[in-house]
Amino acid sequence: MTTVTVHGLGYIGLPTAAILADAGHEVHGFDVDDDKVSALRNGEVFVDEDDLTELVRGVIEDGSLVVDTEPKAAEVHIVCVPTPLDDETKEANLAFVEAAGETIADLLREDDLVILESTVPPTTTTDTLRPILDSSGLTAGEDYDLCFSPETVLPGNTISELRGNDRIVGGVTRKSAERAKALYETFVESEVATTDDPTVAEFVKLAQNTYRDTNIALANELAKVAHDYDIDAREAIEHANMHPRVNVHLPGPGVGGHCLPIDPWFFGHGSDSVDLITHAREVNDSMTGYVRGLLEDELGSLDDKTVAVFGLAYKGGVADTRESPGLSFVQELQAETGATVQVHDPFVDDTVFDVLDEDAALSDADALVVTTDHPQFADLSPESVRSRMAGSVVIDTKAILDPETWRSETTFVRL
Repeated sequence: MTTVTVHGLGYIGLPTAAILADAGHEVHGFDVDDDKVSALRNGEVFVDEDDLTELVRGVIEDGSLVVDTEPKAAEVHIVCVPTPLDDETKEANLAFVEAAGETIADLLREDDLVILESTVPPTTTTDTLRPILDSSGLTAGEDYDLCFSPETVLPGNTISELRGNDRIVGGVTRKSAERAKALYETFVESEVATTDDPTVAEFVKLAQNTYRDTNIALANELAKVAHDYDIDAREAIEHANMHPRVNVHLPGPGVGGHCLPIDPWFFGHGSDSVDLITHAREVNDSMTGYVRGLLEDELGSLDDKTVAVFGLAYKGGVADTRESPGLSFVQELQAETGATVQVHDPFVDDTVFDVLDEDAALSDADALVVTTDHPQFADLSPESVRSRMAGSVVIDTKAILDPETWRSETTFVRL
């Protein structure tokens, strides 16, 4: 058993703390948010995943995870704090990482291990966090161990991916990396790889998400070109992917979640060689405007129209709206057109918009735009939807509706 303090009880910190506690460690979960800590103590888990909720409640109830608004000394400190993107400069805000470092420096003892898990620009561990920790009077790699190890989980499947996904650990020394590897191997069922350079591990996390973001940008650009040729992009991509060395992703209304829309920008923190990556980000961010253009192609001016938007979550089956294209699409319609926007999402009920039930959202709508692939939407009946709308335009940006069925009842457009 190892004593561990997890700094930050968000989407990654909380499940990390819980899974470590479940693996037999004595875990102290620290967060500065009084309301979050109070809620957790009362069994209220903000992440809507059944297995995670059950696990968190169990380890808090048996005392193996203690949550508090005060930090605590431990053999291992794991940093899982946010690194938000500045929308104007496209640079990472490392204030939370710096604050966590200062907190740990006050508690740091010889032979402690510090692991940064927050997604950060390359060299953050060595150039930003290390000097703060060394201000304690101890030296990284000599008196205490320091590593970076990114999480790679998919919301909605967090616990199984924390256990099942491969992991990389970058340590300032081989000893640091091996110590962190041994800790992760108490719950990770796949390979835990190591490198003697934290910057390599930081780079790996960004490269993984940038690969996906750039591939999606290619798919989105192919979708635009396919539309110009009046062919179905998804059908073409499906056939293209029959080649053993081709794996084009699928188009959509943009890219959401906390990782893909943000992490690629971090490469520009210390490099002037970023070009394709920036363009890919711009392509994906432009897709809400492209979908709006498809809508205007069918309706003309939107100023006196009513548009039903189905989907505020960034992916199907979850309530997570972080960087959601659906959310951005609604905001764009409201800010730049005179359209009346009626929003429905079966999972989301806490946003700046009024989230309506299905009937109210469809009532007298001139068009329906599907922006999230919630499984419930696949069961929609074109006859039923059409009977509640004033118009007949349906735009499916996630390919969750069957084209042949819907084209018989509506003016159907699939991205």
